[in-house]
Amino acid sequence: MEITPRRRRILTYILIIIVIGFILLTALVSFFPPSVIDIEFSEEIQERQFPLLDFVMKAASYPGYMPYSAIIVAGTALAFYVRKHKKEALFVLLTAAAGLVSTIVKALVDRPRPAKELVRIVLETHQQSFPSGHVMFYVVFFGFLTLLMYMLKHIHQPTRWAVSIFNMALIFTIPISRIYLGAHWFTDVLGGFLLGILYLFGLSYFYLKQR
Repeated sequence: MEITPRRRRILTYILIIIVIGFILLTALVSFFPPSVIDIEFSEEIQERQFPLLDFVMKAASYPGYMPYSAIIVAGTALAFYVRKHKKEALFVLLTAAAGLVSTIVKALVDRPRPAKELVRIVLETHQQSFPSGHVMFYVVFFGFLTLLMYMLKHIHQPTRWAVSIFNMALIFTIPISRIYLGAHWFTDVLGGFLLGILYLFGLSYFYLKQR
């Protein structure tokens, strides 16, 4: 896939903005945990609560927990490998490294999870809060899978569309899910989204370069 010089410049500017945005966001959560924006956003998301919505939000988050995430990544990679897409299988496995990146950043920032005095905790979590590992994993794994659906033209078009729509639905549902469950602040999921975009770009760049 060839990119024109103009598009390359635009893409470079976007990436620089994302990097700067993530750095500023990291500084913000380090000095102001939590912020007024975080608390107000959580109050808005958690304003409507009922058992069915609790179940839906939990279900949306489960693929991001271990061992489910590892099983999903390994199973998807195996499916590509069996279909003779060895390079795709390898890059799908590399999406799992997003969890390592998220864990390292979490340890460095060391932001505590939302407290039950401030938000409703639907699902207990124990690791540090910033950035959201769930959001980062969903952006990287499901985002890369969507890219593969675009690139592998020989796959039946209805299948490609169905997989892509499902992936996008999960990517845009998971931030709301994590806030609704009381597992993260708004700035946590935003940080996970930005860091996920950066990782996804790097992974996609090397994949497309090989093609």
